[in-house]
Amino acid sequence: MPSKEQLEKLLTADPDDVFLNFGLAMELAKLDVKEPSLEQFDRVIALNPDYSAAYYHKGRLLLLLDRAEDAKEVLRDGLGVCEKIGDAHAASEMGELLQEASEQV
Repeated sequence: MPSKEQLEKLLTADPDDVFLNFGLAMELAKLDVKEPSLEQFDRVIALNPDYSAAYYHKGRLLLLLDRAEDAKEVLRDGLGVCEKIGDAHAASEMGELLQEASEQV
């Protein structure tokens, strides 16, 4: 995966590229830069509300931040997207994470 700096450079040329924005969100999460990562997942969702992976990873990150209620809201939204686009695999993973979030509350 490209580095944070490489992704940021690529995004200067194409700031609305959903895949690059998602990659930056993931890289920020990996670097333990959590709040900016959450903001970057929000950017991905704003650019493409049907990008189901962004909901999953944002929900997972919210759980790591002990924000289970926020995670549940994001995951419910993501499940709606999965239903809309017919992504049963992502729905299954989000459902499991939603169950985990429900157990944390």
